[in-house]
Amino acid sequence: MQLDKIEEKDLKMGKANQEVFSETLQELAETDSSIIVVTSDSRGSGKLVPFGQKFPSQIVEVGIAEQNLVGVAAGLASAGKKTFAVSPACFLSARALEQIKNDVCYSDNPVVLVGISSGVSYGALGTTHHSLHDFAALRSINNITIVAPADNFETEQAVRLAVKHDKPLYMRFGKKAMPFLDEENKSFEFGKGRLVRKGNDLTIIATGETVYPAWLAAKKLEDKHGVKAAVVSMHTIKPLDVKLLEDLAENGKPIVTVEEHMVNGGLGEACASYLFQKGYSNPFKIVGIPDEYTVTGSQVEIFNHYGISREGLYETCKGLLDI
Repeated sequence: MQLDKIEEKDLKMGKANQEVFSETLQELAETDSSIIVVTSDSRGSGKLVPFGQKFPSQIVEVGIAEQNLVGVAAGLASAGKKTFAVSPACFLSARALEQIKNDVCYSDNPVVLVGISSGVSYGALGTTHHSLHDFAALRSINNITIVAPADNFETEQAVRLAVKHDKPLYMRFGKKAMPFLDEENKSFEFGKGRLVRKGNDLTIIATGETVYPAWLAAKKLEDKHGVKAAVVSMHTIKPLDVKLLEDLAENGKPIVTVEEHMVNGGLGEACASYLFQKGYSNPFKIVGIPDEYTVTGSQVEIFNHYGISREGLYETCKGLLDI
């Protein structure tokens, strides 16, 4: 059973983040003709058909040619256009890595690289279509901000900030409808994590679509054991919110990180590396996709298999708390 069918009574469900991305961008383009979308045969999967119909002179289709996509986007950005390069995250961050490194980051062109259908959103299409490497690859490149919004609120705010951002930026979105995680916390800023559930007994730091199962696990911990777990949406992987990270680690309580990414080189290793170098010794666990041939299935089935789920994270947290 899908998690978003289990707990609908607890959180208001919204749309897929990539739908919100497209709708917000279309709204902004109404009054800003400098916004240009470049796609690699992705206007359908990127929910950009309405954008193209309404603003035909503000969309460029390069076909299945991701390296050209990034090169064209960099050229447009260098000419003053607010350019969004939209392509499946798996191909954008691998096939076009050389262009991202040199044409965008090294050349300091403020392209917004948009990885759609990210993580394991493509499900049964398998490893060729999974983007479990993008955080690791792009974190190793200088001069790029990396953002993975958790819900519709974060997505809308991220797009609005992206239009004003004057540096290279990578955003990743998934295909699954997401809930509104905390309608009271309306603060969003690149580089600043967002606390979506308060607690002092344990901290779960998650990013992107994994924040939802983290929230569900924290709720179950409180319902079953009275454990109050803080849940943080660390939507910006780079630069990491190290001030918040230190604040969370100060009490010495366990920390769990969760990501729709390989455990190598992503959010968990970024957090662990920083805290270890600063001398913190909190019990620490990274939850993500292990270094193995990924199982085949839907996103929910893959999440369940690797413990990126309410039940899996609940058990992980119980183990760290010894309850």
